Amino acid sequence: MYQQYKKDVAFLLVYVREAHPKDEWRMPAGDETIDSIMQPKAWDERCRVAETCCEKLKLSMPCAVDSMDDAVDNAYAAWPDRMFIVGADGRIAYAGRQGPWGFKPEEVRDWLAKNVKASPSDD
Repeated sequence: MYQQYKKDVAFLLVYVREAHPKDEWRMPAGDETIDSIMQPKAWDERCRVAETCCEKLKLSMPCAVDSMDDAVDNAYAAWPDRMFIVGADGRIAYAGRQGPWGFKPEEVRDWLAKNVKASPSDD
């Protein structure tokens, strides 16, 4: 989706607080890498965890890190994950439901297909 629309839409992943840190609420089973992450208590720790997340997911889109006061998370109810499309007018054009069950990238893809004419690819 990012590769298809990156010339026409500004994409940004914002890393918010850790969803399942080892020292807080955890999933009963899962990837040992994820289960070994502690909730960051300082900005530099949160940045390191966010960087690891983006590397492990092999993301090519721009990534940002929410502040330690969780301003983005609080403004958008973004935890544990959520997708938004903000229109050129600065208003929310699409608000996905909270994940994991409400996290539906296909809805975003459908919205983009209906509302944005993708520029031809350079490939």
